[in-house]
Amino acid sequence: MSNLDPEPEEVVAASTGSTTVLLEPREVPLGGPRALTVRRTLPQRQRSLIGPWCFIDHYGPDAVAGPGAMTVPPHPHTGLQTVSWLFAGEIEHRDSAGNHAMVRPTELNLMTAGRGIQHSEVSTGSTTVLHGAQLWVALPEGERERPPFFEHYAPQPVVFGDATLHVFLGSLGGSTSPARAFSPIVGAQVDLSPDASVDLPVDPAFEHGVLLDRGALAVDGDEVPVSHVAFREAGSSMLRLSAGPQGARALLVGGAPFGERILMWWNFIGRSHDEIVAYRAEWQADVIEGGTASGPFGLISEYPGSALPAPELPNVRLRPRDL
Repeated sequence: MSNLDPEPEEVVAASTGSTTVLLEPREVPLGGPRALTVRRTLPQRQRSLIGPWCFIDHYGPDAVAGPGAMTVPPHPHTGLQTVSWLFAGEIEHRDSAGNHAMVRPTELNLMTAGRGIQHSEVSTGSTTVLHGAQLWVALPEGERERPPFFEHYAPQPVVFGDATLHVFLGSLGGSTSPARAFSPIVGAQVDLSPDASVDLPVDPAFEHGVLLDRGALAVDGDEVPVSHVAFREAGSSMLRLSAGPQGARALLVGGAPFGERILMWWNFIGRSHDEIVAYRAEWQADVIEGGTASGPFGLISEYPGSALPAPELPNVRLRPRDL
């Protein structure tokens, strides 16, 4: 799912040094027709970036019934990559670059928005439970105006010590994803059997975050509650993950400190207030009011309903805030 918060806060993010931090989730009702409530750990005032990762929503398991039980209408993105990762269920993806794909468990759907794209997400009729994570990766300055494109990749499970890894971005444990990234990055699902532990060699130049999906987990001896993210600053060459008696399933994300300030508002990432205002104006004029395919966001002609209007901008200038 994407950020359908009807009153999104602006977030200006910059990578800074930090001690180990436990990031607590906040519940966010996405709004829109037949959408879900998610648990959001990134961005927040405490920390807005883990490497280039700038957005983490964790949702489910939620019982759903019938086609379209979860419906996210066409909505825009700029300056980012969306990373869709499921633990259960199936979601149909369509975008204005002409891509049509299914999101399934342990399979990566990676959409690079670049200068602009729109997409829709609808659960399929066979889905009875939805459970997964939606993540965003910020594009660096030199790549954020590139044409949009889409990739699908189904990583094979790799056994590393007592862990099973599905590496969907970057490299970990001897497995490398072919999916295209534009910053030094890693993203993987890590599964541990009951009471198992693993020492994962990691790049010491990377910041890392570990999101616990289910079970019980400690990261370097620190317990992590479900739906929380354990953040580790750069400098570690090893992460020790230890499961409790229920085992554990987690997502590991990381990357080199991003080194750029970004401004996030609604589904847009830019660098300034004026850019965000322009993105919103283009979306409203070209898609909501005009329905033209000639603008930067294009059209999704196969979607049976209307696109999602942008929220109103706040009555103040979007500006930096402390992390």
